[in-house]
Amino acid sequence: VGSISSQFGGLKISLSRYPKISPLRDSSPSRPCLQPVARRTCPFTGKKPNKANRVSHSNHKTTRRQFVNLQYKRIWWEAGKRYVKLRLSTKAIKTIEKNGLDAVAKKAGIDLSKK
Repeated sequence: VGSISSQFGGLKISLSRYPKISPLRDSSPSRPCLQPVARRTCPFTGKKPNKANRVSHSNHKTTRRQFVNLQYKRIWWEAGKRYVKLRLSTKAIKTIEKNGLDAVAKKAGIDLSKK
């Protein structure tokens, strides 16, 4: 069980470096639980991609996705006295300019001190 050699490039993989995972300890506290990350969604407004049809001249429909207009934006956070870099939709940027970052984050349930 010391090592395995690959037939494709002569790579040698040592199994002693990798942690041994036993099937009996699935819920051990030492292993971090992986949370699914929602990609291409705005954390403030909850906007996410929409499924739509691309329609050709012959009326043939193929599915496509309409993505949210996400922008990386550095916004001054008054309560924390620092800039916070966020990935927001353009609708969320407009809402933050109108209502303020603290109000929008509180309504969305986002803790800005962790960002």
